[in-house]
Amino acid sequence: MEKAVSATEANRQFSRLLDGVRRGHSYLVTSHGQPVAKLSPVSQARKTMADARKALLKRLRTQPASRAGRWTRDELYEDER
Repeated sequence: MEKAVSATEANRQFSRLLDGVRRGHSYLVTSHGQPVAKLSPVSQARKTMADARKALLKRLRTQPASRAGRWTRDELYEDER
């Protein structure tokens, strides 16, 4: 779970926040109540990307192949006017 932290607080306590990130915590940095940045462990971001890639490949494997036939070079590069 990520904790919301104001930009002012994040500026003052940056070292403490980085220690928290090293321990696996995530922080949502806000400015005037609006989210502007997120501090999270790098491994978490990599895992999220890996999970997204797996989900995409799984979905693509279940979709039937399209049988569009062969196209000519002119059809591939014709301008839409």
